[in-house]
Amino acid sequence: MFQKLVSHNDDIRRLVERGYAVGFDSNYLIVRDIPYLDSAKQLRIGAIVAKLVFIDRERVRQDDHQVFFAGAFPHNVDGTSIHNLAGGPTQLPLSEAIKDVVVERSFSNKPSATGAFGDFFEKIESYVAIVSGPAMELYPEVSPYTFRTVETVPDSVFKFHDTLTSRAEIADLSAKFHNDVVAVIGLGGTGAYLLDFLVKVPVREIRAFDLDAFHVHNAFRAPGRLEASELDKPKVDVYQARYENFRTGLSAKRRFISTSSLDDLEGVTFAFVCVDKGSSRLGVFDLLLSKGIPFIDVGMGLTRKNGSLNGMLRTTYFSASNGKAVREKGLAELSEDADNLYRTNIQISELNALNASLAVIRFKQLRGFYFEEIPHFHLLLEIGDLKIVGESEL
Repeated sequence: MFQKLVSHNDDIRRLVERGYAVGFDSNYLIVRDIPYLDSAKQLRIGAIVAKLVFIDRERVRQDDHQVFFAGAFPHNVDGTSIHNLAGGPTQLPLSEAIKDVVVERSFSNKPSATGAFGDFFEKIESYVAIVSGPAMELYPEVSPYTFRTVETVPDSVFKFHDTLTSRAEIADLSAKFHNDVVAVIGLGGTGAYLLDFLVKVPVREIRAFDLDAFHVHNAFRAPGRLEASELDKPKVDVYQARYENFRTGLSAKRRFISTSSLDDLEGVTFAFVCVDKGSSRLGVFDLLLSKGIPFIDVGMGLTRKNGSLNGMLRTTYFSASNGKAVREKGLAELSEDADNLYRTNIQISELNALNASLAVIRFKQLRGFYFEEIPHFHLLLEIGDLKIVGESEL
């Protein structure tokens, strides 16, 4: 990544040639070895951090005129605070790979002539002049031009840079998924949306399983565009092709998951069950519970009422410790119901997507990404009044 960014961005190349200690952390430019004075006029060394906005895989631009700073507030040679640095105390979670850079504040200083910096070179030069100028005056032997580079960049499952995480400043929260191996069992309407959401989550690995072919009706309750060449192909091949250019660690296999599928789920840390037959769900439940894999099972039931469709969406969580007790409550069908209109494919894409959303949100709550006020293991959303009721006590 270091060489690609330097070779494809003239402003970053100029920073390196100038002698700045340039490095990168995912979607941030890191400039280390920045000298400055603290309130006691003692020499300190900090780092400037700026967001990278990726135009494509190699070219970047600035986000705005602001930067972050790892260090205390810089001072003048007389011990007074430098006044033309707006901003304030802040924290910016960076990756474990650069523990030496701890952001403590942000700075905001626009160039008076233009109101905006032309590129990263102009921005860094301007901030270094303000921050390091007093230190270089009082300590002539110090310089920010150390010609040091730090090329360590955290591994990413994404083939494009995750600029959403850096823009939102939630890198520490996204890191909560890095060790997860997630299984999606069933790629029907809800399962397809679940997979679409999960490929954008930095879990280490996703394993998707389905036995069926992709037909026209599937396209009407699945994310993404339809290519005529996809019809009648295995669903797993269709979705593997759709997402393989987005991330690594995705494997979609044409499998029927049952109690005999031990090897397929070896190493899985969480699973989503998206099957519409009780008999199929029974075998999957037996396997997951026997292996101690926590999972979320989703379901949908729609019926006609007064000339309209009504029904419920279900999201049920089976933990590794209490999964068997949840199963005994009979919240998910484990046998066939001949009168269930779900068999006639009354599924609507927005409801599939909503069901998948609830399941992913619940999973992210369990990982600490989202706040969890009540630990619900069972959620029901009724279409008619759009109310969600939950159950948290076994």
